[in-house]
Parts: sequence; structure tokens; C-alpha cells
Amino acid sequence: MTRRIKKVAVIGSGIMGSGIACHFANIGAEVLLLDIVPRELNDKEKAKGLTLEDKVVRNRMVNDNFKAALKSKPSPIYSQKFADRISTGNLEDDLHKIKDVDWVIEVVVERLDIKQKVFEQIEKHRKPGTLITSNTSGIPIKFMNEGRSEDFQKHFAVTHFFNPPRYLKLFEVIPGPNCSQDVTDFLMMYGEKFLGKTSVLAKDTPAFIGNRIGIFGIQSLFHQVKEMGLTIEEVDKLTGPVIGRPKSATFRTVDVVGLDTLVHVANGIYDNCPDDEAHELFKLPDFVQHMMDNKMLGSKTKQGFYKRVVKEGGKKEILSLDLNTLEYREKQRAKFATLELTKTIDNVLDRFPVLVKGKDKAGDFYRKNFAAMFAYVQNRIPEISDELYRIDDAMKAGFGWENGPFEIWDAIGVEKGIELMKAEGLEPAAWVTDMIADGNTSFYTVQDGATYYYDIPAKAQTKKPGQDAFIILDNIRPTKTVWKNAEAVVEDLGDGILNLEFRSKMNTIGGGVLQGINKAIDLAEKDFQGLVVGNQGANFSVGANIGMIFMMAVEQEYDELNMAIKMFQDTMMRMRYSAIPTVAAPHGMTLGGGCELSMHADKVVAAAETYIGLVEFGVGVIPGGGGSKEMALRAQDTFKKNDVELNVLQEYFLTIGMAKVATSAYEAYDLGILQKGKDVVVVNRDRQIAQAKKHALLMAEAGYTEPAKRKDIKVLGKQALGMFLVGTDSMEASRYISEHDKKIANKLAYVMAGGDLSEPTKVTEQYLLDIEREAFLSLCTERKTLERIQHMLKTGKPLRN
Repeated sequence: MTRRIKKVAVIGSGIMGSGIACHFANIGAEVLLLDIVPRELNDKEKAKGLTLEDKVVRNRMVNDNFKAALKSKPSPIYSQKFADRISTGNLEDDLHKIKDVDWVIEVVVERLDIKQKVFEQIEKHRKPGTLITSNTSGIPIKFMNEGRSEDFQKHFAVTHFFNPPRYLKLFEVIPGPNCSQDVTDFLMMYGEKFLGKTSVLAKDTPAFIGNRIGIFGIQSLFHQVKEMGLTIEEVDKLTGPVIGRPKSATFRTVDVVGLDTLVHVANGIYDNCPDDEAHELFKLPDFVQHMMDNKMLGSKTKQGFYKRVVKEGGKKEILSLDLNTLEYREKQRAKFATLELTKTIDNVLDRFPVLVKGKDKAGDFYRKNFAAMFAYVQNRIPEISDELYRIDDAMKAGFGWENGPFEIWDAIGVEKGIELMKAEGLEPAAWVTDMIADGNTSFYTVQDGATYYYDIPAKAQTKKPGQDAFIILDNIRPTKTVWKNAEAVVEDLGDGILNLEFRSKMNTIGGGVLQGINKAIDLAEKDFQGLVVGNQGANFSVGANIGMIFMMAVEQEYDELNMAIKMFQDTMMRMRYSAIPTVAAPHGMTLGGGCELSMHADKVVAAAETYIGLVEFGVGVIPGGGGSKEMALRAQDTFKKNDVELNVLQEYFLTIGMAKVATSAYEAYDLGILQKGKDVVVVNRDRQIAQAKKHALLMAEAGYTEPAKRKDIKVLGKQALGMFLVGTDSMEASRYISEHDKKIANKLAYVMAGGDLSEPTKVTEQYLLDIEREAFLSLCTERKTLERIQHMLKTGKPLRN
């Protein structure tokens, strides 16, 4: 029988429980969120004369927690409207409702006795066959399901989400000792396909995979930092983006997560893994114990390894903890010669061989650090996992590492990694030695576009499972490239579909990318059936190359700038009007020109985590690549018989004027950037390119015909322009906007009104593009616009002037 999940019950509404509930609501499931009944009234309830029997009191805990979750930043939910999919209740009055759910997830406090009581109550009401899982981070399953029925144990597992559940992709599945294989397989599939996670099968060992390796890495650094005489700034510099880790690196990450959380897991490993060869490493260094004793836990207590203070005059400053004095001091700049050598190396994996050859303190750090990590992960097989790729997957999905430990070891070279270990007095595991002896020189290989891993029992490279739903561009690029330049690559995805991949810095759209888009369409029209525009970088595109615009404007090369903007517009129009279907696959930051490109594709297959918007106002211009035109067009397409057309147009105007950015693909529907019934959202970004290819193929096979160019766009002329100008005058007079903001807004108003036409008129897209381009160019002559662009180029932040 096919198992379907329509309704889920989440027991426990704390940060994790509410976050898990929100993520199930994100994917369309109906959720029942339950928590305990308060045992006493609070002051507000007493003042209102309420009693412990009132429903509002009995549901206070769950409702307060849920409301706090919805207000938290970043939001746990794709759209606030999705909160309606979650109903709340308490464990005394509403637990019987779990008889109607398909999956019960326990997320209560980490105490075995409490969990056992909860499971006892759940068993009284659940129907046979209902999934039961726990989000525990370390309590052994055999203790949790002790005394439960055969059916309960058959359907019981741990499903370990990482916090925050919406954003962190790791989903560890740990089946109970009597769990059915069908249940394990279903949970693995569901996590990947429906929840958008990286499902990792783990064993029932302390801290599972992600936290066991991750906490080892942090504890290792805690011990190394003083031993090597490093500051926390230096460690964060060495363990951040330069090695493909988050900007928060090590110490800032601990501050965000909470030192007490890390200590809890580290103590659990220390207490429960006495035979771990690195057992003593999980002991807390003196400075960590001092911080615990003094409530220096990070963001939650306003001080940790870093502390934000307000100085005289209201200026904010971030101080750093000196690990020798345990006093806060001014932050110190960290700089290493070895890191300078990697500045021209874009691919993170290519940096590792350079880093371990460093002749300064950074080189010493990397050699020592990687040697310890390689030695530790090799020895965790088969203790925590039988397959090495699961360890890499867990670290990438749970800790935001761009590359897992075995991938890094491959990049350095397996034999070089062994050399580093031996220099630290560490020995390679027998299986690593055997692997090399058998002629296998790497943990991973790529064959026919698929990733293979070294299978230890088989002593051979085996295809990594679960790839059939994915297209990995890094794997196919070497053999499937059809055309490329310095900023773009066209790849053959198979079945007559091409992919255009941006390869510029931060995937900005400049001349090379525009050339690539046009070339890809040319190739597709000649010999293929469709085109996907997608990449697998951190972000789809941060927009047009404003550095190029700035240089042209400063040099007053207005003819060249006009030609560049027209080329951008013409390329966007080719995305819409070509002989083949075009599909955009945005994800992450999709700003400015990246948004404009998406809006001009025949279809958008967006990752759920797409942060998309027309943000040009921030640099002192209006969208000039067709974005202003497109918003005017979409506004008129939504005019209805009884609508006040000016009000509809104003909504679209404000989306640009306020530089609104959707915080999820679902919010982009509300802003009119994505279109319901046409564009689609995928939760798992790993599936995005494959899904985009499917949609391109479907449109081609359905008999795609190039659309006729629009000549029927209703613009309101002076009627709308007058309304906009009165509004901007009022906002300037009230000091909501500056004089320059008003000038930009008036230019946008002119475009979206269709100019100062005396009456509503139907115009062509080209008419709107021409006045859009004229308005854009006129703003580029403004000194304050150039100041804004220059400030953005220097700081990455908008300037208000």
C-alpha cells in the first residue's frame, strides 16, 4: 500500500517543535501541534479572572510558543498564510485527535522518563500503521520504545531535524531495532522528496553522524586555539568561506547556536563514548567552563565569544573575547600570507592543496586540523555509518560545509592526507590502507555524470544511490559542454534540452552572460528543443554587473551605456520570444537582473528558498532590463472588471519602489513576481535542474509555438502619473523619502503609467522598454545615483541620500 502523509501531529511546541510544524505546513501538510497544560495562571490570566479550566489557559503554552515562532527571524514558514494549516491544542484535551494523523513526531524535553510517558499516551490513541518518530539528539531508541507494542516498534524511528528545520537540510533517519525496512525507506524518501532535505541514514550511536563529527571539529579547535596561540578572529578567518564554511565560521556559529547547546552534546559524547580514541578531546577546556559558569553563552545571553556594546554617541561595536585573559577587547584584524595565495582560486576544493602547503601559522593550522579530522572520520566507519558518503552528506547538510571531510581529503590527495596524519602521530585506518593497496586513489570518482564512492566491503567504487532524480552540473560539465566563454557555459542536459549556467563572480549578469544567453537560444533553436537557465552556485544571480554600469556612467559613455542596456532588454525579450521554450530555475538571491530574467522566461521552476526582487532603487535607478515594463504589463493583465485600476497599478509600483524582496518563492507569488498557474516551486534544490528540464521538455513535446509580441498593454497615462506624482510629493514633504528618492520614483511612475498620455491607451512592449531605458539612462547621469552605486560596490549595502 502506498503511504501518504496528509496530516501530522507534532508533540512539543518549543523552538524545534514549532519549527518542524511550520516546515510540514510549508509543504502543504495539515499539522496538529500539541503541548502540556500550564499548572498555574500567569498575571494576565489572573487579571482577566480566568481559571485553569479555560481553554485559552489550557492552550496558552502551545499558542505562545507557536506565535513566537511565527514572529521569529528568519521566518520558519514560507508564507504567513500557511500558518492556517496548523491547529493547536494540549496533551490532555486533544491527544485523542492523533487517531486521524499519518505521522506523530515527538519533540519534547530530552528526558527519557518524560518521553516514555508521552509514548505510552500516544499508543493509547494512535491507529495501527501510524508512523511514530522522535527528534531526540541522543537518547538510545531501545530505551524509548521499551514496553511498546509490536506495531509501535515496527513504525518507530528517530527523525533528527537540525535547527532551524526550514533552513538546515540535514534529516538524519535512525531506525529502531525492530523498525520495518519499508518504514526506513519511506522516511528516507520522504525527507528528500517532500521535505527538501538531505536524508542521511545513521546508526543509533551518541550524537548520530552530524553532531558527532561536527562537535569533534569544534572541540578540536577549542583545544588547538590556545595550543597554537591563535585568537578567535584568526580561527574564524581560517574556518570561514575560504574553506567553504559559513561566514559565521566557528566561534560566531557557537554564539548563535548557544555554547550550552554545544556543551550538552559534547558532554553526552564524552559520557557515552568511553572507547572513542579522541575521548579526552570532548572534555571542556578551562575557558569554556569559565564561560558556562559566567553565562557567556552567546546571543541568548548577549555575550559569548563576541559581545556587542554601545559606546558613547550610540555607536555600536563588537568586542572579542581574549582567551588568555577572558576579558573582552576590541576586535583584531586577522591576516595570513597563505590565505592571500587563494584569492584568485574560485573553486574551494582547489584551495585545499595550497592551504596545507602554507609556510605560516595558517599552514600549520590547516595541516594539524585536517590531519585530526581525517583520522577521526576514517575511524567512525563502521561505528556511525557503513558508507563514507553519509558522513560528507551530513556535514554539508547539517553544518553548511561546502565539502565534506572525505571530499576535502580527496582534494588534498589521499596519500598526502595520510602524510599529514603521520606527521601528527596518527595512523591511517586499515580500510584506507587497503584501498590504496588495491589501486584506488580517491574516495570519489565521477562516471557518466554520476558520483561513485569507495564501497569499503566491496573494495570498489559504487554508484552513490539516489542520484537519478538529480542533475549535478559539476559532474556533467566536463563532458557535456556545448559552448562556453569566461562567464557562461552551455551544457547538454540530454533529451534535447540545453542548460545555460552562469559562471561569473556571484553570477552577475554582464556582457559575457548576455552573450551566453543569446548563444544558448541560438543553439537550442537550431538543434535542440528547449533551454533551462540554471546554476548550482550559492545564489542564482545578484543582478546586473553594476561595476560596468558605474564605469560607463563615470566616463560619460552614454551611447555605449544605452547600447548595453538595450542589449540587456533585447536578451530578456529573446527569453520570452524564441522558437523554443525557456525555463528559469532561480534559487537563493535572485535580485535585479536575475529577477528580470526569471520574469521573462516562459516558465519559472523556483527553489522554495528563493529570495527574489527588483532592488534597483537601492542603487539609485529603476529596473532597466525589462523589469519596470514587465510590472506595468502584469498590472494590466490583472485588471478586472470591478477593480480600481489605479490601485492595482500602485501595488506593482510599490513592489519596485520599496525594493521588496520575497523571502521565499511562495511570497514571490504575492508580489506578482511569480505567476500562479504558470510557475512552480520545488522544495529540494537538488532536484531543481532536473525538474526544470522536465518542464522544458513537456512544453516542447506539447507543441511549443513562439508567442506573438504584445501590442495590447493598457497604460493609464496622466491619470496614473498624476496619482503617483502627488504621492511622491507628499512622501518627500513628510520626509519619508529624500529628494533623490522622489526623482527615482517619478521616473518609475512615468514608465509604469506609460508616459504622460492624455488617456488610457494600448501600447506595445517595445514602447514601454524604450521609455524604461530612457528613464534608466537619465538617472545614470545623476551624481547621487553614482554615489549610491559606488557605495554599493564598496560596501555591498545601499546608501540613502
